[in-house]
Amino acid sequence: MLIEGLRKRFGGVVASDDIVLDILTGELHAIIGPNGAGKTTLIGQLTGEIVPNAGRIRFDGRDITALPVHSRSMLGLARSFQITSLFPDFTALENVALAVQAHAGHSFRFWADARKEDALREPARAVLERVGLTERADAIVANMSHGEHRQLELAMALATRPRMLLLDEPMAGLGPEESSRMVETLRALKRGLTILLIEHDMEAVFALADRISVLVYGRVIASGPPDEIRANEEVRQAYLGEQEVRTGHG
Repeated sequence: MLIEGLRKRFGGVVASDDIVLDILTGELHAIIGPNGAGKTTLIGQLTGEIVPNAGRIRFDGRDITALPVHSRSMLGLARSFQITSLFPDFTALENVALAVQAHAGHSFRFWADARKEDALREPARAVLERVGLTERADAIVANMSHGEHRQLELAMALATRPRMLLLDEPMAGLGPEESSRMVETLRALKRGLTILLIEHDMEAVFALADRISVLVYGRVIASGPPDEIRANEEVRQAYLGEQEVRTGHG
């Protein structure tokens, strides 16, 4: 994905200030920065939920700047952790089966069919295995933990068969054990997917990222491999501060 001169203003607030990024195929590219830096606004523009004031977004050589959300999804862009419509009375497997059905273009009116149809349940089982929820396939969502909900949301994004995954703070609200499990899941997923990760957990970021870009007040102040970002004095002053950032997780 190539992002060229992306700009977004909300009244007097500049959320995206001429952002230029090249997210390489097959890499995990992390976006870090303080609260209010414009990270979620950036992802919203990439998914088509927010319309930029200027700039261009290219995906697989195609200009997608004006494409709606569903068209970008069909091209292989998926955003996780924006999904708030988990069905609490359904099982984990049934939730993912519905995501498989929706991506195939079928109406959610046929819930009963989706919950029983092998053609939907089998790919749903495969996705649950990828995120480590095989043993929880038949668990009712209302009875699952917050960390398991995060894994399930990731599974529902993967059910759309994305080529690029946009993750907005997947570690938020997770305990140490759940965070470690999510890191291992993402480490496995990055072998076959391009991933753009927004995350405040610096330990996870430095454990996972191939490259890191730092966003401050809507502007990219640095972009490069983890060691280069760690050593960047402007980045340390603007965001990392004096905190110790380790390369491992757990």
